[in-house]
Amino acid sequence: MEILLVLLTIINSMLMVTGQTLWKLGASGKEIHSLGQLLRIFLSPYVISGLAVYAFASVLWIYILNKGELSYVYPIQSTAFIFALLIGTTIFKEQLTASKVIGVLVICLGVIIITRK
Repeated sequence: MEILLVLLTIINSMLMVTGQTLWKLGASGKEIHSLGQLLRIFLSPYVISGLAVYAFASVLWIYILNKGELSYVYPIQSTAFIFALLIGTTIFKEQLTASKVIGVLVICLGVIIITRK
């Protein structure tokens, strides 16, 4: 069951980053100077899709929490930082710096240590 929890938690992290990526796509380049503009962004297909993905991730997370120890599965959620770095540099063309790479490697090491019970 432990390996299944690890895999489900990693999938959950990927879903969270996917939802947030869709939110960013829906909000990028838009002006927000009024409640109406914010509402239009909120109702964009990207943002609505992101909300749906995030809702599914939340249901999956509740299942994971039901089956696993919080102190075991929660640190695995930090894999979201890895996926966010990959999305940021590939889709949004953000700069990949040495400190970002080192940070992600430290996160990977931490996840490996946590999951080795």
